[in-house]
This record gives sequence, C-alpha cells and structure tokens, in this order.
Amino acid sequence: MRILIGGCQQEISTFNPAPCEYEFFDYLRGDEIRSVHEGSDSQIGGVLAELKSAFGDDLDLVFTYDAEGTAAGPLRHSAFMRIANEFLEPLKEHTGKIDGVYFSLHGAMGTTELLDPEGYLLEEARKILGDEVPIVITMDLHGILTAKMLENINGLASFHTYPHIDFADTGRRAARILTRILKDGVNPVAARVRVPAIVRGNELITETGAFGAQIRYAQKIHEDPRVLSAGFFICNPFTDVPELCSQAYVFTDDSQELAELHALQMANDFWPNRHIMQGQFISLEDAVSRGASMAGPIAFTDAADAPSSGSSGDSNAIISEMIRTDYPHSVLAPIADPAAAAKAQELGVGGTFKMGVGGAHDPQFTPLELEWTVETLTDGKFKCETWKYEPLIGPTAVLKSGNLTLVATTETVMLVDRALFFKVGLDPKDFHSTIVKSPHCEPAFYDDWVEANFNVDAPGATSANLKTLGHTVCSRPIYPLEEDTVFNPQVEFFSRA
Repeated sequence: MRILIGGCQQEISTFNPAPCEYEFFDYLRGDEIRSVHEGSDSQIGGVLAELKSAFGDDLDLVFTYDAEGTAAGPLRHSAFMRIANEFLEPLKEHTGKIDGVYFSLHGAMGTTELLDPEGYLLEEARKILGDEVPIVITMDLHGILTAKMLENINGLASFHTYPHIDFADTGRRAARILTRILKDGVNPVAARVRVPAIVRGNELITETGAFGAQIRYAQKIHEDPRVLSAGFFICNPFTDVPELCSQAYVFTDDSQELAELHALQMANDFWPNRHIMQGQFISLEDAVSRGASMAGPIAFTDAADAPSSGSSGDSNAIISEMIRTDYPHSVLAPIADPAAAAKAQELGVGGTFKMGVGGAHDPQFTPLELEWTVETLTDGKFKCETWKYEPLIGPTAVLKSGNLTLVATTETVMLVDRALFFKVGLDPKDFHSTIVKSPHCEPAFYDDWVEANFNVDAPGATSANLKTLGHTVCSRPIYPLEEDTVFNPQVEFFSRA
C-alpha cells in the first residue's frame, strides 16, 4: 500500500498590516518529513503511527513536501505561489502510482490575493493525482472549511481540543479514515452546517467551556462505525474570507441521512450559546488601575497581540499605559522589535541606549521611547514547554528601564507558555505583573498561581473584541457583527462517489 504524505500549514490575521514572506516557513522535503515527525506528537506523527499499525509491512510511505509557517499577516501571494509549486510539483511523479494521500493543513491561510489557498492546493493536487485516489486531511478547529476543500477530499479530521493538545490523535483519526477507505471500501459522504457566528473567549476552552459540548458530541458519535469523522470548526475570526463562520461537519459511510442528523444537532446546540462565546474584557485603563492596587502576581492577557493568532507581537499598548500612570510594580513583557534587539547586541550586556520600542510592524502602535539597559543577550533558540517545537526568533535581548523588564526578540514568536522567559533566565513568578500575548495558555503557566488574569481590551490585529476588527469580506450578516443575525440551518452534502 503506497500512501503519499505532505503538508502546508499557516494561520494568518487579515488585520495584521505586515504581509509575511517565504522565509516565515520551515520546509521539509522527502524523507526529512519522516525524520522530523516519526514518533512525534504532531499530526503527521499520529498518521505514521496509525498507518504502520494498520498496514504493517504492507506499507510504502512516499514523503513529498511539508511547509509549516508561523502565524502572521497575510502571506505575500508570490511567496505562496512559490510554496504551492514546491508542494504540487513532487506529486506529478507519483500520478497513478499511489493508493492514498494524507495532507496536513491548517485552514486559516490567506495570501495578499488568494482567499482560499488550501482549497487551491487541494484542487490542484486533485487535478494531478486524479479522481480515484482518496485524499484525507487534518485541520485546526480554527480553520475555515470551504466548499472547494470538501469537493476535493474524501475525509478530514480536525482538532478536538482547545487549547490544542490532540495533535497526534487528530492524525490517527485521519489515518483511520484513509485505512477504512482502502481496506473496507467505505464511501465517505459529508454533511456540513454553517453557523453565521464568529466566536472567541473562555467558553471555547473545550475542557471547561460551553463549546466543549459540541466536541464531546462529535467524539461520542465516533463510536458508531458508520461515522467516519465528525467535528466542529470555530474558525479563526481574524482571517477575513468569504466562508468565515462556525460550522459542524460529519463524514459517514454512504449515509446522507446520518451525516445530516448529527451535523444539524451540533449546529443547533451551538447557536444558542453564541452570546456567551464572546470575549469578556476589562478596559486597558481599568486593568492597569486595578493591577496597581493589588498584591500580585498578575497576568495581563493581551490577546489582541497574540502571535499564535497572527498578530505581529509588537504592541506596547499595555506598557505604555503603565508608564503613563506610573505603575508601581515590576513588569515583565515580551515584544518583537528587531531594531531594539540589534542595538542591544551591538552594545553588549551593560550597555545603555535610548530608543523607541514597539510598533516595529504595526503602525497603530507608537514607539515608547525610554532609556534601556541591556541585561541579557541570547541567540533566541529555545523549545516550547507545551508544543515542543523550536521557534527561530533570532537574537534576543533582555532590556530594563525602571520597573519594566522587556524581552525584545528579532522575530515574532508564539507565546503559548513561558519558555521564552525561561530561555533568558527570567521566571514570571518573580515579577508582580506579566504581559501574556496568548488568548489562552495552559492553566499551570499563569491561571493556577496568579491573583488575577486580566483579559485586556487592547487594540491589535487579533482582538477578541470582534466588532473592532473591520471585517469586509466575510458573508454578512454574521453574529456578533450584526446582533440580530438569524440562523436558518442549511445542510450541504459532499461526496466523491
């Protein structure tokens, strides 16, 4: 059994004004994919483990190309077309020579010209590989599942957890679909129901929030052997594209009726909770004022500048308010500022300089000009506590000005845990206040030990205050952009039979 493995993943924010480039991706080619992912907790790692279990010695894996990009602003279209060519070209030599295909995708890509890049890749891959070869994909539950994607695949598995911890499990579920197609001859039929709502906030945490009910329903119906796959997308509200919405999907073995039943159930159960699935904020001014009077420690969550969601990581909004109000406590904050990091590297530890920091990429932030002392310099190499990946963020500096300690990175870095701080010899527990640029971290990192975690209504490209973002492309009306949006459930069916 010859099965082809490839991937292309990135999540973007349309509202980040800085487009990203080809260099924002890490690339694996051929057997490099096996070397990196085999035995890992990634989606591809899960696929490999499950396929080996299913087919044993009767398995010939063909590895082609995997591009994994950091979350950012829209991908420059010329860069995407280069990536697309590198993704598609290796497929040509395998036309008519493979039995199945697995692709690792995200679902929230976007270029400066193309609004459904993943749909484009799947459509072009289908043209190359032919109609008969089954294609199964994995996606993030923050992806935007499009009709073009569904028209060109035979199955999909999406994350069932947020914050995401089921990478390998999602890969295993995808591999089981492919196995059942190849071994049992099942005929996948998909139903989806789009819900005109974009959502954000604590109620989306699958373990504790209201959204978890949809995921547990999807997991329960997997026990029915007629159900091949089920899940629910809460989309990425910052990727402004025509099919932006929440949506339920179900793949069954040749039963539209069963797929329809379950997809409608999940969608109808989700809709009444749309009101509570929104960000709960405290104003920037109130957060800083309240923090000033508290014993601490305190986390200030700046989800509006979350690089993991596609922001540029260069907001100084919270620290600017702290400086303006003479905030009396020690503050630890990350910021992407290549000029500040370079200046620190030039001067060395102990050097001092005056420079405006912040707004390196997003012009809505005015640089904050202070006197800085270089405390620490590093190469920026570290491994995340949670996802175990090793971001490349370039030379990094710890800068100090009064009660403010700033970790200035050359590149934007996803801050889903504390690993960046540990890398430079700092522990958030040693500070009164820490600015956290992630909408949700694992509880052990902050929530379990801070006195308070303020979800600050700050400006930025990934603000959970969704009405402030400025959507212009997605279908309207959609809640909460239009409070009076009406939901009339419509079921769409897809099958390649």
